[in-house]
Amino acid sequence: MSSPLLPTDEVERIVLGPESLVWQRFDDIRMYFGAGYALLLQVSHPTVASGVRDHSTFEQDPWGRLLRTIDYLMLITYGGREAAVAGQRLRELHKSIKGTNPDGSSYHALEPEAYAWVHATLFAAGIAAHDRFIGPLTDAQVEQLYREYMPLGRLLGIREGDIPDTYPEFRGYFDAMVGDRLERNETVDRVVRSFTMPGPPPQLPAPVERLWGLLRIAPAQPLKASSFGLLPPVLRQRFGLEWGPVVETELRAMGAASRALGPVMPARLRNMGPSYLRWRAEEITRGPLGPGANGVPAARQDQPETQAA
Repeated sequence: MSSPLLPTDEVERIVLGPESLVWQRFDDIRMYFGAGYALLLQVSHPTVASGVRDHSTFEQDPWGRLLRTIDYLMLITYGGREAAVAGQRLRELHKSIKGTNPDGSSYHALEPEAYAWVHATLFAAGIAAHDRFIGPLTDAQVEQLYREYMPLGRLLGIREGDIPDTYPEFRGYFDAMVGDRLERNETVDRVVRSFTMPGPPPQLPAPVERLWGLLRIAPAQPLKASSFGLLPPVLRQRFGLEWGPVVETELRAMGAASRALGPVMPARLRNMGPSYLRWRAEEITRGPLGPGANGVPAARQDQPETQAA
């Protein structure tokens, strides 16, 4: 099925397969450590903050919100042609997300800057998490990942030009957003509180639960440490987050432990995109991004669960 936003041949050029570096690098279980960081980058944008404030239940279900964010990322990355369907449904969902900002102005989730920024944050968080918790990427690898990942935004209706074409340009764009557009607001404070007191974790697949045992820490603590620690220092200061040598040492130790796990981690944890979609099939089908009655994206059900890194 093609997306009504794009012709079929363009969808075919954009969707990713096992030969892509994104498939091989962006579904390591340790990439989860970047999810909270991405959320903080998103909600510090004024429009996203208002939308989450008015239309999200993340405080009541922060772990579920985290999983639904990962659902979206996995669908557009590993869903094949169904990624276009997920993108279409996501855009339709956002049409109804509108309201009034604290200053009385109107907002809409499909404002081009805000809509593109959410997509951009997932890439930025992925690179940061990979460098810290898996291992550094070469400049050539980062640029290839950017060329493969960013066009997926077209499946969501993000326009050409809303996100820079090249990774060096993206760095300038990211720094400008951090410096000029991102702010501390009510939603940022609520997200920070949810990381501090996140409640019980969700039911996770057994391999994921074993990761926490290998790291010898409860899931809430690494999420909090990585969410705050991956932020640029200027944002930690702007958000009023306490950060000192003790917490920095803790994050460094967590990163070193995570990187050291690489050689002994099962392949299914290093490359878990398709298996994640199978595990979450029922929830995805019920949710707004689900591909319909068939559950998991059919185009990728016959792919092996692991790919060479």
